[in-house]
Amino acid sequence: MAMPESGEVADERRGTATADPAVAVERSEADGGFKGGGQQQRSRFEAGSMPGMFGEKGEPSLLGASEPGAGISWEKGEQLRRYAVGLMSGTSVDGIDAAAVEIIGVPGGDGGVSVRLLAFENKPYPADVRREIFELFDPARATVDRVGAMNVRLGRLYADAALSVIGKAGLSPADVSVVGSHGQTIYHAPEAGFTVQIGEGAVIAARTGIPCVSDFRPADLAVGGQGAPLVPFTEYLLYREPDRTLLLQNIGGIGNVTVIPAGCGPEDVYAFDTGPGNMLIDGVASLVTGGALAMDAGGALAARGSANETLLGELRQDAYYALPVPKSTGRERFGADYLERIVRRGRELGLSDADLAATVTRLTAWSIGDAYDRFIAARYAADLMIVGGGGSYNPVLMRDLAAEMAARGVTVATQEAVGGSSDAKEAIAFALLADYAMARQPANLPAATGAARPAVLGRSRTEHSTRLGLQARQALLERGYSRVRAQ
Repeated sequence: MAMPESGEVADERRGTATADPAVAVERSEADGGFKGGGQQQRSRFEAGSMPGMFGEKGEPSLLGASEPGAGISWEKGEQLRRYAVGLMSGTSVDGIDAAAVEIIGVPGGDGGVSVRLLAFENKPYPADVRREIFELFDPARATVDRVGAMNVRLGRLYADAALSVIGKAGLSPADVSVVGSHGQTIYHAPEAGFTVQIGEGAVIAARTGIPCVSDFRPADLAVGGQGAPLVPFTEYLLYREPDRTLLLQNIGGIGNVTVIPAGCGPEDVYAFDTGPGNMLIDGVASLVTGGALAMDAGGALAARGSANETLLGELRQDAYYALPVPKSTGRERFGADYLERIVRRGRELGLSDADLAATVTRLTAWSIGDAYDRFIAARYAADLMIVGGGGSYNPVLMRDLAAEMAARGVTVATQEAVGGSSDAKEAIAFALLADYAMARQPANLPAATGAARPAVLGRSRTEHSTRLGLQARQALLERGYSRVRAQ
């Protein structure tokens, strides 16, 4: 079965509401993540609660410093500092997430890297582009001429998004070492060994004048992986802690979790798709309103209904939940046909539109708790689940998820609560993956993707695309800068 790749963020940002204050979910007061121009958001966690992100004086460090402490500097007093842009477009097909970041450290070096978000923007797709992308999900309609034309058009839109966020960050294109573009997935078939993302990297490189890395997934597929999820590699770099086991739960169109055990090495990290995320929630909202709603913004529809236990019991029997890990899923399993069956069954049971929305919202929360029981708890008792993606802006979903995980002794927090950004997280990840590609460093986690071995991900566009990463890294390593220390 062909599947779009996992772990992509659905855009739930418009019309969102604040989470129920009675629910044990941490979100920062400055909701919406990092701000542009290098203003870093403060966390509500007390100093020391996130050792990988806070220094001795309690000030937030650069996001995800790989060792406890503040910013990273070279032992001889120099810094390898560069700027990158990450572009992400997910299964919700809402538009392009663009993040401009500062990266410090040597890719693949002993000291790791740190990342600071400088600016973030979301550029919605034009209505005709979004409509045609959905049509291209159908292989019968994805003819070569249509795919080719959209590949170029998206390249232009991605380039525009990159240039826009660079300006918002107060940079010029000449300051930026690389653009990492995930592209728009239109078909993902890991069982057949291929995947298709469009949004031509050569167009991005030509229009921005910046080297572009794209097509990240095929290299993992070529060595036996599923080509997904890829973000766990960056989560390992940026979030691991010596004393706490963390779960990084993304709720985009599909939900996926990364398990980062306390004091782990890269071989200990694993990840998989937990099941449907916003795909069912948004799909039900659209279907029952005849398209008047594109999503259940802020959980408003679900908040007026009640989850139906009969329908929930039936939906929980889907075979996906018991499949062994690593695994991934997508529209082919939880797409249009599945949604229509849910709504038909709901009508047979006499459910209202709000009840249907509440039921699939509860299903998403249940699937995450069920995945923890089946595939995580016996190996690692988690301390904290950090939730990102569009689903983190749905207070009904977050309430249900907090209740699920509280019963298992796991605290739930949002990306914003730990100083991150639910909006920007995956765009940041592809900026960092591009940085590793430029240095020709492996950037997949075989335990997460099922690959036989680590692989260098991505294809670079322009003849100078690896020059900065390779030359800078080699020069520093030759001069003995293989370790870092906290400032």
